[in-house]
Amino acid sequence: MVKKIQKQKRINGFAIRFMPYSEIKNLNSTQRIKKVLEIVFENYILILQGRLKPEEETRLIEDTMAMIGHVKNFKGIELAVISSDDKTSTIDRLRNRIAISLSGGDLGAVTIIGPASVVKEIKRDPKKIELMLNK
Repeated sequence: MVKKIQKQKRINGFAIRFMPYSEIKNLNSTQRIKKVLEIVFENYILILQGRLKPEEETRLIEDTMAMIGHVKNFKGIELAVISSDDKTSTIDRLRNRIAISLSGGDLGAVTIIGPASVVKEIKRDPKKIELMLNK
């Protein structure tokens, strides 16, 4: 997998790619992580509708940390998840959990993943998100 990923298209630039959750919904965890990594290795900042499962996020971070120093020009990733307000009623939380179970993913969330060579930092608070880029 590392050999295929080493092909970077934009070394000095970046682009933003939006991916609807439906594009990864039917993939297994390994395929989801591979698809995300392929996009990030092309210097895209990925905006994913929904979010990966917590264990997939953990594995994605572990895999990318293992690649640092082994893949040319790769400095890791920045990842942030923005989800719906946690100050909802118990009934609303129950409805959200049922919707997540039926859809296969938390579509009330947005995940931003970018290469650390492009994304310096992702700051978030309840009302906004700031994406700081490297020069």
